[in-house]
Formats: sequence, structure tokens, C-alpha cells
Amino acid sequence: MPFGISVWELMILLVVLLLIFGAKRLPEMGRSLGKGMREFKDSVTGVEEAVTITEPTPKPVELAAATSEPEAPASASEAEAERETVR
Repeated sequence: MPFGISVWELMILLVVLLLIFGAKRLPEMGRSLGKGMREFKDSVTGVEEAVTITEPTPKPVELAAATSEPEAPASASEAEAERETVR
């Protein structure tokens, strides 16, 4: 048995708990203990999942194809308009 408890010691412990808390209260205590352990487990594993989920994966960046010659504006007025939009 775990923790060095024999079957007889476990039976005596259960009888004492039954006498102290009653037959109606023991199942409620077991359920609440199980629920608490389940929530603790979920919160511990949830932190690990949140860390792995929130890490962004780098997306590939598409670069424009390079041309051999830079594009020049057709007229001086277009060049002036382009400079105004850059500012």
C-alpha cells in the first residue's frame, strides 16, 4: 500500500471519517477534492499550452522583384507630386 498504510489502517481511517463527517458529506468532499485537483492540473497544463500557442511563428515576407533600372517619373510635375506624397 502507498505511504506504508495497511488495509486495516485504511479501513479504520475511513470509518473515523464517516463518523466525523457523515455519509452525506463524504461524497461531496470527494467530488470537491477531485474537482480541485482537476482544475489544478488544467491550470498547470494550460500555462504550458498558452506559452506554446502565443509564440508567434514568423511568416515569410514576400519582397518585390528587383528591376535593373529604377523607375523615373514621366514629367517634372509627377516628380513634384511624388515628393509631396513622401513628405
